[in-house]
Amino acid sequence: SITCLYERLNTFFKWCVKKNLISGNPLENIKLPKGKYGTPYYLTIEERNKIAGTDLKDDYLNHIRDIFVLQCLIGCRVSDLMRLTASNVVDGAIEYVPKKTRNHDTKVVRVPLNNRAMEILSKYASNETSAFLNISVAEYNLRLKQIFTYCGITRLVTVFNSSSGLEEQRPLNELASSHLARRTFIGNLYKKVKKL
Repeated sequence: SITCLYERLNTFFKWCVKKNLISGNPLENIKLPKGKYGTPYYLTIEERNKIAGTDLKDDYLNHIRDIFVLQCLIGCRVSDLMRLTASNVVDGAIEYVPKKTRNHDTKVVRVPLNNRAMEILSKYASNETSAFLNISVAEYNLRLKQIFTYCGITRLVTVFNSSSGLEEQRPLNELASSHLARRTFIGNLYKKVKKL
């Protein structure tokens, strides 16, 4: 977070210099720290399908499971997913303008839907109201951890611990979150197209 702030501030000061608003960049001689990121981890298609095919014996958890599986299939942020209605489905694809970037980029995102995604949307969506429960991200992430545990998705992955600066192995069920769905979407898509 601090690194991102430094980079934004540095960019702002460079812009100010370019526009002759200030005479020099006060960060010019300061070496900015680089962000540290671990290797991305994500669900395999088999793990995603195991979650999708498991009856959790609870309507609420089944609904959250469906939200997560759809998110894995279309790759949108949870805030965008919660706004989707049946009217976002256009010619076999989901179309929406991402909420986070709409103030400076109003490009429509279009993601083709497979049969499973269409089934989930048709199960919940109407033209007027959101297809999904209105839950907080914290509640969503907590329930995902329960769902992963119930489904036995406990594969160890190596993650970077930013506090200690070391890598550590953690089970996927402890790391389950809405953002894991986005990584699952792009990770599996990349595996298919990187050979092209």
